[in-house]
Amino acid sequence: MNRNYDSSSRESRSELRGKRRKTNLILNMLIGLVILLIIFVSVKVFSGGNDENALEKEQQTESKQDEQNLDTEEEKDSASDENKDEKETESEAESESIDESEEAAENTADEDVVDPIPANEEEAVVTEGGSNGNVKRTIENPSWKPIGTTQAGEHYAVYDKESVDWAEMLQAISYATGVDQSNMNVWFLGNNGFNKSVGTITTKDQKQIYRVYIDWVDGEGWKPTKVEELNEVEKK
Repeated sequence: MNRNYDSSSRESRSELRGKRRKTNLILNMLIGLVILLIIFVSVKVFSGGNDENALEKEQQTESKQDEQNLDTEEEKDSASDENKDEKETESEAESESIDESEEAAENTADEDVVDPIPANEEEAVVTEGGSNGNVKRTIENPSWKPIGTTQAGEHYAVYDKESVDWAEMLQAISYATGVDQSNMNVWFLGNNGFNKSVGTITTKDQKQIYRVYIDWVDGEGWKPTKVEELNEVEKK
């Protein structure tokens, strides 16, 4: 009888121990799962915060870079506009200076230079040929007069196209040939000795070709001395 009771008691204690072990195992597993969940959530939270910080920093960097690029472009545009304005101002000043020079030359030519005395064609001496084989005929006229001048003092020929001297030389050539300056192409105009010049001109259609010799007369201006009608243009 006692033996049976002892045996039952032992079995009951064994079952209790087994149940406790199972319960402890389950509790340990649950505790482990909770710890794992806590670790996972913590990592997620911190990782998400770092990602947000990194994204925010990246956006701030890009914004600063965009602002710097915009400032650089604005500076370039401003510098370009300033250079453009300076060039336009310089161009306008040069244009005004050229216009003033041309107007002064025109006024000088119109107001102060004595109108040329038309040559008396009946007194002209015309000779076939001339100084070389390209000369068709040579014309000299004792009625040619100095065309007048606005220049005073000692004279030296000036071959600057903007000068008064150049303008008066062309007037003398026009006077001797009868070719208006508006219909004249100047191929050459240069020195032929002290205060002596020679020029080669044609009409715009190049049907009339002349080489004209002119001398300076003090106080009276340039005077034609000889005109050669040419077969072909010579740039001298």
